[in-house]
Amino acid sequence: MWYQSDTVTVVAMTLRTDDELDAALAALADAEGISKQEVVRRAVLEKLARSDHRSTVESIAQEMLDRWGDVFERLRDA
Repeated sequence: MWYQSDTVTVVAMTLRTDDELDAALAALADAEGISKQEVVRRAVLEKLARSDHRSTVESIAQEMLDRWGDVFERLRDA
């Protein structure tokens, strides 16, 4: 593998779309001046980032409930 250490790894993928999705991709690509491939790439990465953020928020919220749950209950009942 030493002879491949400086090569860039590119993975090809075929994405099958219907007419509605293809039109939406074309419209977004045209509006943003990017390729349809880049539209899909950005959408997937954005979705992943939002998913990671949601998991982080849920985790922190649970920690706060564990730590301050009794205080929240007393406030609710006051």
